[in-house]
Amino acid sequence: MVAKILDGKEIAKDYRAKLKEEVERLKKQNIVPKLSVILVGNDGASQSYVNSKKKAAEKIGMISEIVHMDESSTEEEVLNELERLNHDDSVSGILVQVPLPDQVSEAKILEAIDPSKDVDGFNPINIGRLYTGERTFIPCTPLGIMEILKHADIDLKGKNVAVIGRSHIVGQPVSKLLTDQDATVTLLHSKSQNTEEVLKNSDVIVSAVGRIHLVTKDLVKPGAVVIDVGNTPGEDGKLKGDVDFQSVKEIAGAITPVPGGVGPLTITMVLNNTLLAEKWKNGIE
Repeated sequence: MVAKILDGKEIAKDYRAKLKEEVERLKKQNIVPKLSVILVGNDGASQSYVNSKKKAAEKIGMISEIVHMDESSTEEEVLNELERLNHDDSVSGILVQVPLPDQVSEAKILEAIDPSKDVDGFNPINIGRLYTGERTFIPCTPLGIMEILKHADIDLKGKNVAVIGRSHIVGQPVSKLLTDQDATVTLLHSKSQNTEEVLKNSDVIVSAVGRIHLVTKDLVKPGAVVIDVGNTPGEDGKLKGDVDFQSVKEIAGAITPVPGGVGPLTITMVLNNTLLAEKWKNGIE
């Protein structure tokens, strides 16, 4: 058996084409979605990622801006800039790129984003809404994972799913989304017991830890769907996933590559949530 490759680039391309059509329809009503991203400092990976978001937004007809602040910016300065964007009616969605410099509290910044513009879905109010089933912005990587599974016609009802990693960015919210699809979810972490047994009995594995080749062939049930959220630079400078792709693809039923798997969908869902923010602001369901 050789796994079906779940090509995130192609899925994202199709999804963005639909978003572009929606943006064009809004423009006919003189409504233009705008994404504003605050970037503090000069981290190369963060700059590259923010630029990718800006280009993707502009390509589908949105307005996008990067508010680039100095590495030495104080927490108060970042909060002031955020407050300005919160009150700018032209701004649909706001992102604050992490990691932030040590002098700036990520928790305080995320709490300060207007929940109606929080397109990353990390404001505590939006996290609460996610868990109570209210309308909200779903964090972008988990939403992208669900789109990949949907696109591949993976029926999750009653399936055993293992999620490796319990971060508030991926592991916890994707566990909630999978449970909402009637999957039986086990959230694994560094203190979990019987991890190998759980993985070997899982119909779907989602790994979001950031440890290169954590998931090997011997841990995967034949025919399982494997979603790799890992994105770690290897010794050769190339991005590596949590999954040993070359060996696991020989036994899995379907698998995402790194790069080109979950990553393109994460950026796509930033655009999706920005569009939603503008539609909800204008009373468009």
